[in-house]
Amino acid sequence: MDVRIDAGRPGIPIVTEELMLGDASRWRRFGEVIPAGQSLNSDGTPDYGLFGPGSVAWRVLLHPATIVFETAAQAAVQFLYEPITAGIRDMDPISRKARNGRFTMFDFFERFQRNSGMHAPMWLGDTSTAENMATHLHRIHGHVTGPVIDPDDLSLGGYAAAEPRDAMWAALTELHATLCAYEKLAWNGDEAPHPLTPAERDQFVLEIGAYLRLVGAEESEIPTNMAELDALYERYWPYFGLKESVFADPETGVNMIAQYKNVAQSNWDPSHKLATDTLFEVYEQWHDVMLAVLPEKLQAAAGLSREQIDSAGEIIAQHEAGIREIQNPENEARLMRLLWGPDGVDLIRNARALHEAALAGGVSHNALTALSSPE
Repeated sequence: MDVRIDAGRPGIPIVTEELMLGDASRWRRFGEVIPAGQSLNSDGTPDYGLFGPGSVAWRVLLHPATIVFETAAQAAVQFLYEPITAGIRDMDPISRKARNGRFTMFDFFERFQRNSGMHAPMWLGDTSTAENMATHLHRIHGHVTGPVIDPDDLSLGGYAAAEPRDAMWAALTELHATLCAYEKLAWNGDEAPHPLTPAERDQFVLEIGAYLRLVGAEESEIPTNMAELDALYERYWPYFGLKESVFADPETGVNMIAQYKNVAQSNWDPSHKLATDTLFEVYEQWHDVMLAVLPEKLQAAAGLSREQIDSAGEIIAQHEAGIREIQNPENEARLMRLLWGPDGVDLIRNARALHEAALAGGVSHNALTALSSPE
C-alpha cells in the first residue's frame, strides 16, 4: 500500500482511513496462510494446527472479547517481564525511529495493529502455517539481544528474544494475558464473564504447551497445569516488575516512553489524529481495566497498592457498559479487520465454524472435514 509523505517533512506520513486499515501485506510474511483444517496430515486426517476445534485454547482465543482486547491485555503483562521491555527499548524498530527523530503516532499504531494478526497464523492456521510464522518471528527476534536488562540491576544480565527463556515468556505472557482478559471481560449476551473451572484452566495450560514448543521453549520448563505455571512465575519472579530504570536507555538514560511522546509531538500532523483516536479506543482507555483483570501477584508487580488491588472488581464494573459495547458484533467485526487483518479474519471465521461444530456434539469426522475443506 502506498504511503503519502508530507513533502515538507520527508518521512512523515499523511494518515488516511485507507492507510489505517492496511492490506494483507501488513501482516503477511510468507505467502497465503492455510486455515486450520484446510490441509491434511500424512494419515489423511485434517490438520488443525496447534489447538483445534473443541480445545479450551480456541474457546478463549475465538471469543469477541479476545478479538478486541488481546493486544491491550498482552501489553499489560509483557511490559512486566523486564527482558521484553529491554528488547523493545533497545532493538524495536519504533525505538530506533524515535532515537533517529522519525517516530510518529502512526508508527505506534501500526506496531500495535500488527500484533494480533501476526499471531493468528500460529494459533488458528494449519501446522505448516504456524511453523512458517514462528520461523519468521524467530529469525527477526534473533537480532533482539542485549547485555543489559536493567541498568540499575546488572545482576539480571541480558536478554535474547529468540532464546528459550525469553521466547517462552513472550508466549506465556501472550496467552496467559488472554486468559485473564477472557475470564473477566468475556460477555455472552447477558451472561456475565466468569472464570474457567480449575480443570478447564489446567487444560488451557496443557494445550498452550504446543505453542511454547513451537517458539522454542525448553521442554522441561513447559507447564502442564496452572500450578506449574504459578511455580514458573515464582522461579522467574526476579525478572518481573515495572521499574523506570528498565525503560531508560542504558547509554543516554532517556526514558523510552517519554522519547516516543516527544518525537511524535515534534512530527505531529493533524492526520495523525486518526491513529491516536484508534489507539485510545483499543488501548489507552483500557489501561486500568487490563491491570484489574490480572492476578494479584502481577498487579503488585505493576506497582498497584493494596487498595488498588482490592478495587479491581469495582474498576471492571465501572467500565462494564464500554466492555460490553466494544465486543458487540458490529464493533467486533470492525476491530477484527483493523487489528487482525484480512488473513486473520479468514482464520478466525474458519476456526469459529469448526469450533462451533465440535461443541455441538456428535459431529462426525467427515462433517468436520467437510467444514474445513476448501470450496
